[in-house]
Amino acid sequence: MTTDSPSEFEGGVNAAGLKIAIIVSRFNRAVTDKLLDGAVQCLRKNGADLQNDIDVLYCPGAYELPQVASYITSGKKYQAVVCLGAVIRGETPHFDFICQECARGIGQVSQERGIPVLFGVVTTNTFEQAMERAGGSIGNKGYDAALGAIAMANLFSQVVPQIER
Repeated sequence: MTTDSPSEFEGGVNAAGLKIAIIVSRFNRAVTDKLLDGAVQCLRKNGADLQNDIDVLYCPGAYELPQVASYITSGKKYQAVVCLGAVIRGETPHFDFICQECARGIGQVSQERGIPVLFGVVTTNTFEQAMERAGGSIGNKGYDAALGAIAMANLFSQVVPQIER
């Protein structure tokens, strides 16, 4: 980079010392347990102290994820939050309402609180598709969301001192 280049910031994947909450929906537990396993594996692999820096909170379903995220981000304990859930299409429009409100709510919390709140909710047509996204051939979206949380928390930690100058 030359001296006349713009400042650049990029979040790294070192989770050491980061305080991260993982909120997990209990609905479709066979899927969300695997998403949680992936998130924990990612955090461990990238240096997180699981016992001291990572909290796991459970809520009834995906619809409740934004409310829990809003509640726990009202303080400054966490540098990032990972929301994990699984919504599988059924025979009624219920799927559409839950997915839409879950995504909207998680995005709203992240924007309003200024804390990265990552969307690790799989929304699929079938149980098999959900399992493929929870550690099957498509990967693990819980792992991906945790990796995004690490990167965003690190990015914010780099940018905040620059903003406060």
